[in-house]
Amino acid sequence: MKKADIGVALYLLAAVIFFIVPISSTLLDVMIAINISIALIILFNTLFVKEVLDMSFFPTLLLFTTIFRISLNVSSTRLILSTGAPGNVVTTFGQFVGGGDLVIGAIIFIVLIIIQFVVINKGSERVAEVTARFTLDAMPGKQMAIDADLNTGAITEKEARERRNKIQEESAFFGSMDGATKYVKGDATAGLIITFINLIGGTVMGVMSQGLSFAEAIQQYGILTIGDGLCSQIPSLLISLSTGILVTKASKEADFGTVLVSQLFGIPKVLYLVGATLAFLGITTPLTWYLFVGLGLVFIISGRMMDKQIRVESIEEEVSEAETEAEEIRKPENVVSLLQVDPIELEFGYGIIPLADVNQGGDLLDRVVMIRRQIALELGTVVPIIRLRDNIQLNPNQYIIKIKGIQVTEGEILFDHYMAMNPGYVEEEITGIPTFEPSFHLPAIWITESQRERAESLGYTVVDPPSIIATHLTEVIRNHIAELLTRQDVQNLVNNLKESNPVLVDELIPKLLGLGEVQKVLQNLLSEGISIRDLLTIFETLADHAAVTRDTDVLTEYVRQSLKRAISNKFFPANETTSVITLDPKIEQEIMSSVKQTEQGAYLTLDPERTKAIMASLEQEAAKLENMGKTPIVITSPIVRMYFKKLTEDYFKDLIVVSYNEVESNIELQSVGMVTA
Repeated sequence: MKKADIGVALYLLAAVIFFIVPISSTLLDVMIAINISIALIILFNTLFVKEVLDMSFFPTLLLFTTIFRISLNVSSTRLILSTGAPGNVVTTFGQFVGGGDLVIGAIIFIVLIIIQFVVINKGSERVAEVTARFTLDAMPGKQMAIDADLNTGAITEKEARERRNKIQEESAFFGSMDGATKYVKGDATAGLIITFINLIGGTVMGVMSQGLSFAEAIQQYGILTIGDGLCSQIPSLLISLSTGILVTKASKEADFGTVLVSQLFGIPKVLYLVGATLAFLGITTPLTWYLFVGLGLVFIISGRMMDKQIRVESIEEEVSEAETEAEEIRKPENVVSLLQVDPIELEFGYGIIPLADVNQGGDLLDRVVMIRRQIALELGTVVPIIRLRDNIQLNPNQYIIKIKGIQVTEGEILFDHYMAMNPGYVEEEITGIPTFEPSFHLPAIWITESQRERAESLGYTVVDPPSIIATHLTEVIRNHIAELLTRQDVQNLVNNLKESNPVLVDELIPKLLGLGEVQKVLQNLLSEGISIRDLLTIFETLADHAAVTRDTDVLTEYVRQSLKRAISNKFFPANETTSVITLDPKIEQEIMSSVKQTEQGAYLTLDPERTKAIMASLEQEAAKLENMGKTPIVITSPIVRMYFKKLTEDYFKDLIVVSYNEVESNIELQSVGMVTA
C-alpha cells in the first residue's frame, strides 16, 4: 500500500476508535490541533485552486472531516463529564475567547452558530443545488458544441474525448457537492446539540458528583462546554466557508486571488470616487477626520498608480503585438500545413452560412454528425471528419463537395425556399422554379414557404435546403466510402475486434494476410454497398480461405457468400417475389474463357465488340425493370459474378450483381429477362 493510502486509513480508523475508546486530554489536544490544521489546509486550497475539478474529491473529504470532528466532540464530551478536565486547548478556548465570562462566551458561541447556519450553510447549500441543476441541464448543449467543433476540425478526437470526460466529471462533482453540503449542515446541527448536552450533563455531574453549587457548576462546566463547542465549530466554520468558496467560483481556470483583486481594484475611476467620498465624510461630518481623510487619500493615490499601470500595460501590449506581427512577416512561410488534404470537404457560398451557423439557428452541423452515425450503422465504417468551410469565390447559394481535395460534385439551393419533387402520381402541378435534385438528378421545382402545405397536400415530396445538402453529402460519401477507408481505419477496426476476439485476429493478421490485403477486401465490399459491420464473420471467412488463396477479389467472393443473409436482406424484400435479370450460360462460359490470371490478379480479354453487344442486351433488359419502377438486379453463377461486375462497372455504375450463393434459400426470385448477345 502507498503511504497516502495508509494515512487516510489511519485518519478514518482514529475517528472510529475515538467513538469507542476514551483518550487522554493530551492526545485530545493534539487531535484538535490537527483538526484545525486540516480545516485551514482545505480553506486555502479552495481559495487558490485553479479549477474546481482539481479538488474533485472534496465531497468525500467533507464526509471524512465531519466524522473525525464529531469523534473529537464525543471524546471531549466524555472527558468533560468524567473528569472535568478536557485538556488545555478546550479550556483555553473557553476562557480566552469568552474572557473567562460565561455570558460573553455563550454570546460569541451563539453568534458563530448563527453565522454558520443562516449565512454560510444556507447559501452554500442553495448555490450547490442550483449549480448542480444548471450543470446537468447544460450537458446536452455542451456535448453538441463539442461535436460541432470536432466536425469543423477546430479540435481533434483526443481533445473532444478530453472535453467530454471533463463535462461528465463536472456534472458528477456538482451533483455530489449538492449532497455533500447536507453533511456540513448536519455537522453544525450535531455540534449544537452536543454543546447543550455537555452543558446540562456537566452541570448535573458538578452538582451531584463534585458537590458544587449550581452557580459554580454551571460557571465551570459552561466555560468548558463553550470551549469544546468553539473547538468544534471553528473548524466546521472553516470547512463550510471552503464549501461556499468552491461552489461559488465563477472563474475555473484562473488564479482566484489575482482575479479577485484585479476585479475589485482594477478601475481607477472607482478608487477616485471612493477616496473623494471618504475624504468628504471626514471633513464635513463629526467622524474622525484624520482616519477618513487619510483612507481617502490612500484610495486616490492607489487609483492614480493603477491608472499609470494600465497605460504602461496598454503600451507594452501594443509593442508586443507589433513585434509579433513583424516576427510573423520575417519568418519563412510554413508550408507543411498546406500539405494536409482533408478526406471530405463541404464548401459553400456566404448565402448558406446561416444554415451552418448555430447562433443563427442553423442545424447543418448537427446533420453532419447524424450522417457519420448513419453511415457507421449502415456500412459499419467510420466516416472521416467532414470539414465545413465557407468560400467567397462560390456563388452565394452554391456548394461543392470535395473528396481528398478534389471536387466531385456541386449543387445550388435557394435560401428560404423548399424543393418539391413529384413522386410520379401527382396529377395537379404546382408552379415554381424548375430545377434538378442534386443527389439523384431528379426533376424538381423550388417553391416558397406559403406553397409548402399545398404541395404536400397534392402529394409532392417537399424538403428544406439543409436536408438537400445533407442528402447529397450522404450519397457522395456512400459512393466514395471505399476509397476513404485507409489502413489506419482498418487498424482501428482490427483493434476493436481484437478486444473481444484476440485469437481470430492473431491467426489472420499478419500470419495469413497483411493489413493492406484486408483493407482491399473491405474496400471491395464497401464499393458495392455491402456493410462491413459484421467484422467477425468477415474475418472468420478470411481466416478459413486465406491459406488457400491470397487473391483479394476471390476472398471478397467468399466473404460475400458468408454475408448472404445481410445481402439478401438488403436487396430482396422478405415475403415478396423479386424480379431479376439472369445471364445466358453461354455468356457466362464466354466470360470465364476470357479470364487471364496474372500475379497482379485476373483481368478480362473479351473482344470489345462482344462486350458492346452484351452491354446493349443488359441495357435493354434493365430498362424493362426500370419501367416497372424496380431496381435492376442481375443474378449470375458464383464464379462469374466478380468478372461480370467488373465488365459492367464502366457502363452501369450502380448495377447490382449478385450470385446464386449470396441469396437465402427462402427468397423468391422471378426472372424477367436474360442477357444474351
